[in-house]
Amino acid sequence: MSVFSLLVAQNVVFWVIAALMVFAALRLVTTRNVVHAALYLVGVLGGVAALFLLMGAEFVGITQILIYIGAVIILFLFGIMLTRTRIGDEEKTDHRNRLGAILAGLAVAGVTIYTVIAGFGDAELGADTRTTTAEVSDSIFSQYIIPFEAVSVLLLAALIGAIVVARRE
Repeated sequence: MSVFSLLVAQNVVFWVIAALMVFAALRLVTTRNVVHAALYLVGVLGGVAALFLLMGAEFVGITQILIYIGAVIILFLFGIMLTRTRIGDEEKTDHRNRLGAILAGLAVAGVTIYTVIAGFGDAELGADTRTTTAEVSDSIFSQYIIPFEAVSVLLLAALIGAIVVARRE
């Protein structure tokens, strides 16, 4: 396999998106501003949606955009705006145990990589394993309708709870 066979447009786009996601994820956990952290989370979730779209899973990619970026991030931002805390850099944040956090992150990454390699090895996906949007929607709205609706009720309850907590007088 030559270097030029790796420079297929899809591979290049994948690595660009992956690099942007890693940057946004690192900024997400290192920023001191909670609003900036929520916006970096939008970048990470947008990258996940872009990767799904790149793989040809349009339904999952659009669902990622609608549900996670469109709903969960808006819920986070509403929660941030409705609580009456100071928004901005927090100087009293404890950063004394950075080495422990880095080691824990590397350990989790190592275990994840080992598990994926040991579990899947050199297995390949067959060409006929694609699922159509109709099959996915039939599965969600028939077999998994109860968990789907439970999540929507949970998100609604969280939004109402944030409003109630912010409006106590």
